[in-house]
This record gives sequence, structure tokens and C-alpha cells, in this order.
Amino acid sequence: EVQLVESGGGLVQAGGSLRLSCAASGFTFEDYSIGWFRQAPGKEREGVSCIDNSNGRTDYADSVKGRFTISEDNAKNTVYLQMDSLKPEDTAVYYCNTNLGRNGVLWGQGTQVTVSS
Repeated sequence: EVQLVESGGGLVQAGGSLRLSCAASGFTFEDYSIGWFRQAPGKEREGVSCIDNSNGRTDYADSVKGRFTISEDNAKNTVYLQMDSLKPEDTAVYYCNTNLGRNGVLWGQGTQVTVSS
């Protein structure tokens, strides 16, 4: 089955850390980029970070640069998002995503991250 499954969300105090995981299956992981997005209540979904699994190139939204780190483990078909120095404004549902071209855009089910002040 072609799918992305996120995990690792939870409740953390401001200044704390969480590591999200995005496990992929059903497609050739190394051929695609994986992105992390988030959606806070009442707000539009926004891009957070992405990684090109073919060359390891990464990109980050300005709001998370220096605090979040995206990485990949091709042996496990998994992308991670290490989130440090978390702020209450990071509270959102976090989703991972990949564009499979003619096979469409694939989204995970999301994982809730809540940062208390």
C-alpha cells in the first residue's frame, strides 16, 4: 500500500523538543522529495521543511530555520523532523507529503503537536 504515516507528536512545554517521523511505503523512497507541512486551527496549511531523498538537499521555512532539522534514513524509508526550541506558535497538526507525479500527491494522516507556554 502506498502511504505515509506520521508519528511522534505530543504535548511539550515551550523550549522543549520533539522528533516527528514520517514512514513511507509502497513507492521508491529515494526517488522523491518529502515535505513537512503544518496547519494550526483557523489557519491555512503551510510548508515547514522538505528534503530531496535523492541528494539530501533540504529547505526550511524562515519561521523554523535554526530550530528544526529534517533528515532521512533511506534504509528505513523514513524522514524525521527534529524540532527544538519549540514555541507555542508551533502548535499545529503536522503532515508529511510527497508528490508522486502522475500517481498524485500523497499525504499522511497528520500528528498533533501542542506547545504550552
